[in-house]
Amino acid sequence: MNFEDFSSSLSKIENLPLPGSRAHLAMAPELRIRELAGLDSQRKSPRRAGVLVLFYPGHDSGTRLLLIRRPSYPGVHSNQIALPGGKEEADDPDLQHTALREAREEVGVPPRQVRVVRALSPVYIPPSNFEVSPFVGLSAGRPDFRRQESEVAELIEVPVNQLLSREFLEVRRMTTSYATDIEVPAFLLNGHVVWGATAMMLNELKSLLKEVL
Repeated sequence: MNFEDFSSSLSKIENLPLPGSRAHLAMAPELRIRELAGLDSQRKSPRRAGVLVLFYPGHDSGTRLLLIRRPSYPGVHSNQIALPGGKEEADDPDLQHTALREAREEVGVPPRQVRVVRALSPVYIPPSNFEVSPFVGLSAGRPDFRRQESEVAELIEVPVNQLLSREFLEVRRMTTSYATDIEVPAFLLNGHVVWGATAMMLNELKSLLKEVL
């Protein structure tokens, strides 16, 4: 999709009601649905994080969405596909600042280059006890990405048409760091399996985009 047309349409999602858990649960593994049904995130006192859902023009003027692959490490999010972002720091004035600061640190995107369109619904992640708030942003040009190697193993530049098409939805059987042989709904974007919290956030955004594109 041409970036100029996409960016004009994206501004229309600013005042749409958020589908929230309805969109999240459509892309949530059954195990996650059971976990969320039995948890009170306030009682768990989750840590907070902000992530950036960044759209920008590719080299062909088509619209791209930036994802990252985390490095392999002993932890619940090892090697997973994610959105750039990270945990809130004590001196962050708000979670939008957190998302922009972390995007600068992880992938080299200057906050001044991003126009934040709106926030999406937070997603609670039981295995790591994080509540993650996504922020949708636009960059008028393709950023000069600079990967922070300790945090980002790979940059994944996804054509937005893949996110919007049903052809890139599937169900996979997976073994994770905390569950064995479970079925998970997923997006298959640029050949990468995107599931869990990231897929839940992207599905809410997809629901909004479908209303304006």
